[in-house]
Formats: sequence, C-alpha cells, structure tokens
Amino acid sequence: MRIRSGDVTAEVERGLLDDYFAYRAAAFPQAGGSYTVSYPSPVDFDGVNGVFVVLEDDEGRAVGCGGIRMLADSDAGIVRFEVKHVWLDPAARGRGWAGALMAELEHRARAFGATELVLDTHDSLTAAARLYARLNYEPIPPYNTNPNATRWYQKKLC
Repeated sequence: MRIRSGDVTAEVERGLLDDYFAYRAAAFPQAGGSYTVSYPSPVDFDGVNGVFVVLEDDEGRAVGCGGIRMLADSDAGIVRFEVKHVWLDPAARGRGWAGALMAELEHRARAFGATELVLDTHDSLTAAARLYARLNYEPIPPYNTNPNATRWYQKKLC
C-alpha cells in the first residue's frame, strides 16, 4: 500500500470520487432525504490551500482517497483544516488502511501549519465514527450546513 498526492480533476481521482458518491448515495438513509453530491473544487486541494491524496493497494490500484482543505480561521492563532471525501473501496477495508489514510492527512495538515482538523459525517457511518473516536476526534457542534452531515468532529493538532 502507498499513499500519493492526487489531483481531483484527474481521471483516476474522479473515478474514486464517483465511486465514493455512488456508494454514499446508495447507502444514505431515505428518511434524511437524498444524498447531495458536491465534487471538490480543485482550488481547495491545489497544494496551497489543501491537498488530495490517493491510496493505492499493493498492485498499484487506486482504492481510496481523501483530502484536507484550509478553512477560514475562526479565532486568533487557530489554523483549521477540514478533512473531506475519505473513502476506501469496500474490498480494501479491514486492513488498517483507513487509519493510515487519516494519519497521512493529519501529517499533511501539520505540514500546512494546521492547529486543528474538523470533519463532518453521517450517523449511519458507524465504522467511520469508530475510526474517528479511535483517532481522538471529539464530537463538536455543527460548524457547517452540509445537508449530508449529522455529526461533526474536531481534533487538536500538537
């Protein structure tokens, strides 16, 4: 397994995002309305404002992705980045790669000077909630109006 920098406009990355959005839309609870697809802006993940990464399996196949993007500072001294579009193909799960992907995103956020990471998710994603808890993300009040989100998390970076 290896993790490399990606480009949200490239064919492989776009395919991963298509798979991610299709998976989320199919599993989204019907009572919550339909899943809203929002492809990432290249500006948010351009290497200056954030980064998008691709996880490849041992054969070099792209099987996962995720990104971080800078958010506007809310308080003096806080540099906040948001984790976005973390996804692993179901066939690639159970190998610890989601934790490795999150560790890489945290490492890159620190390199940007981030002092905290935030993310949102849906309460139907119980495995994601367990991962975030294991990685010391703490529940916080909503910081955005994402129609797909029901849970928000934060992690202070030291």
